[in-house]
Amino acid sequence: MKTKERRDAIIEILKKSEVPVPAKSLASRFNVSRQAIVQDLTVIRAYTSGIASTPKGYVMIKDQGHAFQKEFKMYHESDQTEQELFLIVDHGGKVKNVSISHRVYGRISVDLDIRSRQDARDFMEAFQGSKSKYLGEVTSGYHYHLVEADNEQRLKLIEQKLMEAGLLAPLSPWEKEESGMEEA
Repeated sequence: MKTKERRDAIIEILKKSEVPVPAKSLASRFNVSRQAIVQDLTVIRAYTSGIASTPKGYVMIKDQGHAFQKEFKMYHESDQTEQELFLIVDHGGKVKNVSISHRVYGRISVDLDIRSRQDARDFMEAFQGSKSKYLGEVTSGYHYHLVEADNEQRLKLIEQKLMEAGLLAPLSPWEKEESGMEEA
């Protein structure tokens, strides 16, 4: 199979799959190395929108219709990460990504696609027995989550629950200006 044929087949697999597809699984299917699949997906993602890399594999983001999104600025200790994720998914949200704003490196964002408690547990388990740290630890607990929900009321409920739990961080004046929020 030629490279272009393999890449086209990968796109079709991702379109049809309802769950993330690990690179290792694709490598086995096409009898190539995992690294070859990762390289294929780098090229594919450059010209195909809607493909996300998650801790569990690659997904083709399906058109959600009229989903609503809001970015929340968070601040908490790393041992509160599971609580944060559970609050979001338990109240109808999907954690699309995590981002940090670093003084030297600028904005760094990673796709997550956490939709359920099980997704959150899987994410947390990926860190067990590892020296890897949560992205927010690079910025002393400050980070952002882009959250998606079916309607604006869900996003407001999620914001309220995160605030009640003490997990939200106030936006700085420049962040308010960038987001178009007015001073209260």
